[in-house]
Amino acid sequence: MAKIKIENAAITVLSIGEKDYISLTDMANNKESESRAADIIKNWLRTRYALEFLSTWEQINNPEIKVVESDHFKMQAGLTGFVISASEWIDKTNAVGIVVKKANMVEHMPIKILPLSLDLLSAFRLNCI
Repeated sequence: MAKIKIENAAITVLSIGEKDYISLTDMANNKESESRAADIIKNWLRTRYALEFLSTWEQINNPEIKVVESDHFKMQAGLTGFVISASEWIDKTNAVGIVVKKANMVEHMPIKILPLSLDLLSAFRLNCI
C-alpha cells in the first residue's frame, strides 16, 4: 500500500494482484468527514457522468461486462429515486474497475488507475462539490 498526494490530500493506492487501485474513499474523506464518505461515493455513482465513465472504461477493459445492465443504470442516472452502490454496480454488470474492500468497518471503494487518471480524480472532485 502506498500513498500519493493530490491537492494536499493523501490518497491510498492499493495493489491487488498485479493491478493498482486508487481509493475513492480517501478522496471522499478529504471532501467531508469520514462518516460521510460512503454517502459522497453513492451520490457520485448515481450521476450520469460517473456511470458513463465507468461503463466506457469497462467496455474498453473488460470483455465480460454486461452492457445491457450497464445501459440500464445509465438510463436511470439522475432520477430522484435512483440509488446505486459500488457493490450493486459490480454484481449486476460484472465490473472489474471498482473493487469494494472492507477495512476497520469502513468501506473502501478503490477504482483501477487508468494510467494514473487525473481526469478521474478531477471528475470525482468536481462532481462531489
